Amino acid sequence: MLVTILALATTLSGCMVGPDYSRPSVETPLAFKQGGMREDGAAYVATRKGWRAAQPNDGAERGDWWRVFRDPALDRLIRLVDVDNQTLRVSVASYDQARGLVAQARSALYPTVIGAPTITRSRTLGTERTSVSLQAQASWELDLFGRIRRNIESEVASAQASAADLAAVRLAIQSEIAANYFSLRYQDSLQRLLNETVEAYRKSLAITENQYNAGVAARSDVITAQTQVQSTQASAIAVGLQRATFEHAIATLIGRPPSELSLPAGSLPRTPPAVPVGIPSALLERRPDIAQAERSVQAQSEQIGVAVAAFYPTLVLSGSGGVSGLTSNGVFSAANQVWSVAAAGSETLFDGGARTAAVQIVRAAYDATVATYRQTVLTAFAEVENGLAGVRILARQQVAQEEAVASARRAVEITLNEYRAGTQNFTTVITAQALELNNEVTSLQVRLNRFTTAVSLIRALGGGWDARSLPTPDELKGDRLPIDRGQAVRTDE
Repeated sequence: MLVTILALATTLSGCMVGPDYSRPSVETPLAFKQGGMREDGAAYVATRKGWRAAQPNDGAERGDWWRVFRDPALDRLIRLVDVDNQTLRVSVASYDQARGLVAQARSALYPTVIGAPTITRSRTLGTERTSVSLQAQASWELDLFGRIRRNIESEVASAQASAADLAAVRLAIQSEIAANYFSLRYQDSLQRLLNETVEAYRKSLAITENQYNAGVAARSDVITAQTQVQSTQASAIAVGLQRATFEHAIATLIGRPPSELSLPAGSLPRTPPAVPVGIPSALLERRPDIAQAERSVQAQSEQIGVAVAAFYPTLVLSGSGGVSGLTSNGVFSAANQVWSVAAAGSETLFDGGARTAAVQIVRAAYDATVATYRQTVLTAFAEVENGLAGVRILARQQVAQEEAVASARRAVEITLNEYRAGTQNFTTVITAQALELNNEVTSLQVRLNRFTTAVSLIRALGGGWDARSLPTPDELKGDRLPIDRGQAVRTDE
């Protein structure tokens, strides 16, 4: 009888009810609207030493994306994320938990064995007796219709989704550090600009004082020039607060108290590196949030099979064996040996529609995850388009703005010479100087926007991450050597 049951179980073990997973379709454009080409039409991709011309089927470099900015200080800061960032540690713990759930689900494939040894010593009518029971009980639910295996696949997909989420969190933190770092460098450049402007205004003040002493300028010109110097000094002092705020934010992101981080003054570079862009379909494999959403779809799809399996019967094999009896007979004697084997099946005959409702619930949840996946893809395309538009438009704006700065500088030089000659009033000089400073500050802001937009675009493109970095089902199931926790988001391969 037992042999017949085992043979039947082996025959049916390959049966898995419920839908087999296939990735949901998404609408993918053939090219980005804002374009990813140079003016001559040549596409570019990243390399460890910068950017180079792309070849057909050439994959993006999966290195440390922030290194393209060629800033050692930024490189050191971002590398500290993996050391002490507490938000990242939360995601790492969630990934470890997901792997534990895979192991827990897999344990249902194997029998449960319980040992219950007892020793009893009694005295009856002056006779002492010792009895012993060394028995083990085992039970095993046969996965005839794939309920357990579907649940395992669901947990595996969830663990992969957790690994992708870990990668997304890491990329977000890295991007935030980079954006804060360039904002800090903007404050350094603004500080330098305002300090230089104060010195220029002091020279103007000296000119007005000379003009006043010569009797060719009014006292009001001197006071106006003094006010200009003092207000610009106040603005330069205020920059320190903004710089400190960004420095403290960076310290928090690398998991350090603000008192332990002090960044020396630097400057904002003139132009950011070019950002290469591949074809839109490649984005599906390069964004960790898309991978997370897609893996969640499979996790929910497998749960449909789990719910459908509830409509089919279950079969549990159980058995017990060991020795039980008086020690005087010999603990392991034939007289003390006991065993039993049983097979029990069960099938729900009526549940008031509970199983049907359960299938409806998981199918609706599946539909929701599909919609979330498709929306994530659409959002990703929009973010890349926004980044491409920003990179292109801000580059043109910087050229125009630098021309405006050059014109404003010439205007200040001319009006100041005319003021010295007595052919121009000081109000015109003040207006020209204010216009120059405004254009200088705007030019700095455009440069900052170009860098933060470049960071945002790189993040929108996945930061060099690739879906191949996800742990494989075999790795998660323990059929292969376990991977390091960081491999799920490793980018230096």
